[in-house]
Amino acid sequence: MDKKSASHKRLKTLPVNVGGVVVGGGQPIRVQSMTNTDTSDIDATVAQVCELAGAGSELVRITVDRDSSAAAVPHIVEKVRKHGFDVPLIGDFHYNGHTLLADHPDAAQALDKYRINPGNVGFGDKKDSQFRQMIEIAIKHNKPVRIGVNWGSLDQALAEKLMDENAKLSTPKSADEVMREAIVRSALDSAKMAIATGMSDDKIILSCKVSDPRELIAVYRELATRSNHALHLGLTEAGMGMGGIVSSTAALAVLLEEGIGDTIRVSLTPLPNEKRTTEVLVAQEILQSLSFRNFSPQVTSCPGCGRTTSTLFQEMANDIKIFLSERMGEWRKIYPGVEGMKLAVMGCIVNGPGESKNADIGISLPGNGENPSAPVFVDGKKVATLKGDDITEQFRGMVERYVVERFGGVKTKGQGK
Repeated sequence: MDKKSASHKRLKTLPVNVGGVVVGGGQPIRVQSMTNTDTSDIDATVAQVCELAGAGSELVRITVDRDSSAAAVPHIVEKVRKHGFDVPLIGDFHYNGHTLLADHPDAAQALDKYRINPGNVGFGDKKDSQFRQMIEIAIKHNKPVRIGVNWGSLDQALAEKLMDENAKLSTPKSADEVMREAIVRSALDSAKMAIATGMSDDKIILSCKVSDPRELIAVYRELATRSNHALHLGLTEAGMGMGGIVSSTAALAVLLEEGIGDTIRVSLTPLPNEKRTTEVLVAQEILQSLSFRNFSPQVTSCPGCGRTTSTLFQEMANDIKIFLSERMGEWRKIYPGVEGMKLAVMGCIVNGPGESKNADIGISLPGNGENPSAPVFVDGKKVATLKGDDITEQFRGMVERYVVERFGGVKTKGQGK
């Protein structure tokens, strides 16, 4: 099996510069997240932005819902930068964004992008004018926008109009089809209005979010055929825990494999006391499992069976993952490419040697009835056999030496001996 990353064909979209991070245009698929703090609480918001950025979020969105939140934005940006993070900050606006941006020009300038929801930017006669007002402010401050349509806050006037038109057809479409069209049309019509107002098309990112994975796939397939704007993917509400992770993975994996999507967010409901960074790690795992990007070394380990009566392989696999997590902070700075390293910790002779050979460095632990020794493979070749009660410590040392030699260009003595 080829160890190199798979080659993916991406749909061509316009590149959008968001505070120095380019989204679309063939650039790496970006990981995005959002804070859940009260934005007017400057210290709490700064802490969470830094935590998300430290976990690898490349864009962070913050709620801007009232005057106190808007007034806090410049201070949040300043403090985040002082902490050493240059992550772009995006303002999330609903209902009153036109007023907040107009009344708080410092916030309008400090933010790197505005998120506009065409379903609630205004209602009736005010809808278009308030949308244009936000676009004009974005143009004035040279900021890109994401026009983000949500199923739960869809423009009802547009939905009703399309439903009425559909009812007059000789062969009407299903209600679900009409609703999907309403979502896509809301995004496309809004983008056209933004361009007509004077915004360049390379300042616009689109999203059309729903909560059902199959509906999301259908909506984005349609959107991708009718637009070359950069696309942000994600379920509106993925849910909690394992269910949310599986739903997000099921939807995003299909679209990403079809070349659709330039930035993603996994909108998990945090479990009690769970860190907000979980959504960042899940997004990274999705991209890495599909070989779009590498964020940290991968550890292949077997699930266990009747042959693996010992729990050593489970304990060792967990120990190695913790070891990698602890070392990556330093390794990432001095060993370029180490995030793409692949390791294997296997539990018996059935698949152990094969998986270990396929990894950059791997170990096959003895299973039930096997000799109490563990062969280690480096770059497909057996280099050592480990024995004793400190096999885990021995293997950690071999991994450390492998990283130095492979990614640091330093030859070490005794590798594998």
